[in-house]
Amino acid sequence: MMTEETKTNEISSWTHVYSGKVRDVYVAAGASNHRGEDSYLMVASDRISAFDYVLPTQIPDKGKILTQLSVWWFERLSDLAYNHLISTNVPAEVQGRGMITQVLNMFPIECVARGYLTGSGLVEYKETGAVCGVPLPSGLDEASRLDSPIFTPAAKAQLGEHDENVSFEEMTARIGESDARKLRLQTIQLYTRAHEIAAERGIIIADTKFEFGRSTNTGEPDIILADEVLTPDSSRFWQMDKYEPGKVQPSLDKQFVRNWLMSPESGWDRTSGELPPELPEEVVARTRDRYIEAYETLTGRHWQ
Repeated sequence: MMTEETKTNEISSWTHVYSGKVRDVYVAAGASNHRGEDSYLMVASDRISAFDYVLPTQIPDKGKILTQLSVWWFERLSDLAYNHLISTNVPAEVQGRGMITQVLNMFPIECVARGYLTGSGLVEYKETGAVCGVPLPSGLDEASRLDSPIFTPAAKAQLGEHDENVSFEEMTARIGESDARKLRLQTIQLYTRAHEIAAERGIIIADTKFEFGRSTNTGEPDIILADEVLTPDSSRFWQMDKYEPGKVQPSLDKQFVRNWLMSPESGWDRTSGELPPELPEEVVARTRDRYIEAYETLTGRHWQ
């Protein structure tokens, strides 16, 4: 298993070039300029982040679950969007958690689709009656289903900083109207299809985020779906048989970790600037169980 200490130097024939909160990116060893490469090796670690911090405790198998669930979704959404996946034939050290992907020029926008009102969207709605400039009907509450999904973009921040929710108009000013409209349309289409697929399996996708880029090669598709898709890290998954509007929903995602960090038990004040604490073994185990349940429920496959 890859660890934080070994991730950067122990993959045969590949050189580490970048680490995000969860993923590590490599290029073929000896490449003089990684931006000139045709492909990356993208590896999902077992790190977990919350409130823009990478936590000091890892969740066993998390990276493999994220990768394999993303691949499953890429297959089911391929008629709606081109994606960056080239191959899952990766070195043995990262088998199951690595993907060979296209090199893309990424849009500096997280494309968020919301079908239900919760989290930061609910907070903003209570203050303004809208989310990212999208007006909503009055009287909505925690976990209310929206009449139709809405697009609520966020401007991506540097590692360690907070992403910034922005209006569609602000997004347009940053990337141009044509691209903004394409990303909005594709985000809603992908969310709508995924929501239908998940609902057939007993899961509600309350909201999710997508990331897109453009190929560095001319002649490639205009916009390409990238990074992870529809995982417990990038989405809110609710169990349909337990769904009850007006209250916080049981979830199959990392909200369980966020809830523990916000509880008195953790002893952590996230406004203090202090680093978050280690996760207790019970929180690690129960988080892992939620990720596995999400994978098994959606795919119908038994987690190895």
